[in-house]
Amino acid sequence: MVIKVFLATSSGSTAIKKKQQDVVAFLEALKVEYAQLDIACNEQNRMWMRQNVPEEKKPSNGIPLPPQIFNEESYCGDYETFFDAKEDNAVYSFLGLAAPPGSKGHAEEDGEQEEDLQSEDEEEADVEEEGEEFLEETREEVAE
Repeated sequence: MVIKVFLATSSGSTAIKKKQQDVVAFLEALKVEYAQLDIACNEQNRMWMRQNVPEEKKPSNGIPLPPQIFNEESYCGDYETFFDAKEDNAVYSFLGLAAPPGSKGHAEEDGEQEEDLQSEDEEEADVEEEGEEFLEETREEVAE
């Protein structure tokens, strides 16, 4: 899966440039595979992005501004939702990717796995204990 980041390489807005740089730099830091798709120089990219941002996510004027982020054809969000996910340590989830082992997003899954292992150990101990009780009862019956 490739993350697609739609951006404008020749934007006159400093705010948009900073947002785009923030997204790209963070993806690079996480070593997430992504593709930059320019909407300033490529009309097809601009049209595809505009058509695929969900209506409820478009601004009141109907024209979404870059950066817009997709996982293949699946819409992830804009800069604000990316920023929120980053603040919540949920970027992998936001991108629709599995968090790599050892990452903060993976730590929650590790905790769940530890709980599962503990409950499995407890079940095994219960079964073992029941087996020992059964053997003891059987020995007593045979002895009588």
